[in-house]
Amino acid sequence: MHTSIKNRSAHHQDITEQFPVKQIIDGEGNLVEDTYRNEITVENTRKFYRQMLCMRTFDQKAINLQRQGRIGTYPGFKGQEAAQVGSAMALREDDWMFPTYRDHAASITFGGSYAILSSWKGRVEGNRPPEGRNIVPPSVPIATQLPLATGAAMASKYRQSSQAVIAYFGDGATSEGDFHEGMNFASVFRAPVVFFNQNNRYAISVPVWKQMNSETIAQKALAYGMPGARVDGNDVFAVYHETLKALERARSGDGPTLIEAVTWRYGAHTTADDPTKYRDNEEENKKHILNDPLSRLEAFMKAEGYWDVQWAEDIKKEIKAEIDEAVKEMETMPEPDVNDIYDHMFDSATWPIEEQKKAYMEYLKGGSEK
Repeated sequence: MHTSIKNRSAHHQDITEQFPVKQIIDGEGNLVEDTYRNEITVENTRKFYRQMLCMRTFDQKAINLQRQGRIGTYPGFKGQEAAQVGSAMALREDDWMFPTYRDHAASITFGGSYAILSSWKGRVEGNRPPEGRNIVPPSVPIATQLPLATGAAMASKYRQSSQAVIAYFGDGATSEGDFHEGMNFASVFRAPVVFFNQNNRYAISVPVWKQMNSETIAQKALAYGMPGARVDGNDVFAVYHETLKALERARSGDGPTLIEAVTWRYGAHTTADDPTKYRDNEEENKKHILNDPLSRLEAFMKAEGYWDVQWAEDIKKEIKAEIDEAVKEMETMPEPDVNDIYDHMFDSATWPIEEQKKAYMEYLKGGSEK
């Protein structure tokens, strides 16, 4: 047994050395990788910071709205802003995005609309991207978007288009069969897709070490013959450049890449969840506070002379006004139409859908559920 533990420890070291967590700035905002030094400017750094702050403000507003009963259950993403914003900013305008229900920061950054907030109030408009943006409606079933993203990437390849595809998913999705199918097809057909994993360490209440026996998620790429990379998911520069590299690889015909962004979400799985039942949230958040994506970028900006107090105050006011306006627009929308649940499933309703609709309408009128 002692030998087995020793061997496992050596194996763990081998894997983590093969898949190191890439960083450009560390948790205290220090530059630790000079490769991209000339590409880090005042302008793009402020752009990253403003967008991440905007998304954090949006997220907190959505949670407040849910607590006030103004929207339904909502999945927060505080702590994952750098992973989503950094990766989305690496995309080209005509690329495709396949988000999960938690990737609002990625969707909005890519050119999506604040109207996505209305989806948590039952409005179909919330899942409709602006004209010219290829954003698929958020996937709620776990990992089902991965084979679809691969299919879209294969279609792009067959059309000889230079469009690339990015698919987002959490660590829990790697335990689903759809993860294998999407990765395998993408590898076999050299599809131009980037599989972007946000390893938040928990699949709802199950920690990552309980749901898989591999030391990293990135190493799973080995089984499919594609590159796998681990990146500090709270370092927006590292996320951006690693995603950009994977997208360029996809466009050049070299096939898919798996990126594992190692991050930490501060809040609950959703507003219907109580994380104190399965993790010590206060203690864990203390450990990760130095890793906060906004705090470290602010520290970097101050060290580099990029920070301006007046600019910071101005963007806070701008962001608040933007989000207040988005909430106002959402709350002026008509109440959701229950017919939408049934009328848009197929081009022509099938008999089971018709029967379900009839039964539910009777139920709403106070009639028999039968």
